[in-house]
Amino acid sequence: MSLLDAGTRVYAIGDVHGRFDLLEALHDAIAADLSAWPARRSVVVHLGDYVDRGPRTHDVIERLLTPRLAASEIVCLKGNHEDCLLQFISGGDDAEVFLRYGGVQTMASYGVDQASPALLGHPDHLVAAFDAHLPSRHRHFLETLPLSFEIGGYFFCHAGVRPGVPLDRQAPRDLIWIREPFLGSTDFHGRVVVHGHTPTDAPESLPNRINVDTGAVYTGRLTAVVLEDDRRRFLTVAGGV
Repeated sequence: MSLLDAGTRVYAIGDVHGRFDLLEALHDAIAADLSAWPARRSVVVHLGDYVDRGPRTHDVIERLLTPRLAASEIVCLKGNHEDCLLQFISGGDDAEVFLRYGGVQTMASYGVDQASPALLGHPDHLVAAFDAHLPSRHRHFLETLPLSFEIGGYFFCHAGVRPGVPLDRQAPRDLIWIREPFLGSTDFHGRVVVHGHTPTDAPESLPNRINVDTGAVYTGRLTAVVLEDDRRRFLTVAGGV
């Protein structure tokens, strides 16, 4: 039995992390793929972690808000880094994680210099400065990102799922943070889980899950899995690190 309806093709893109150059290149590769092999319905799913570490978070978010892709549907999911950014500007529990995990580069892309005398050593001033520089449409985009998406026999989320828990009862934190016991599980989760979050040298294609995080900010490679019927193939673009 096919995992997707006839004529439907899904492209799922791994963690971007501020690499606008690679996102543009992969969008171009997807456009070329669609031009060469048209699909009745095309769905592009971005699996989260658009922000942090790389230099051009602002441009990545702007492109996701104004896509050039002529796809039937474009879906953007929330990753743990988007959650940490929102925690930071709201003073939540994971606020400090944002700074440790690449938030400095994100703020710089919006014109905030953490090392400026007015901000250095003043966390409250830093939060206020970033909040003031973050466009309202970018903030709304980040605040309204869904945690998962389902189509056919596939379930898409940022990090993975907790084995043994029905997909419609997964904890939000697991969907954006989990590694084990998900990565080591051979259980079938009801649908094939397509995720990012855990960088690998090459995409992982397993019976119960597909991982497309190829560590764009570290390796210079951004990957999408292409799903059609019950077939899988991969598109990868490369750039400098």
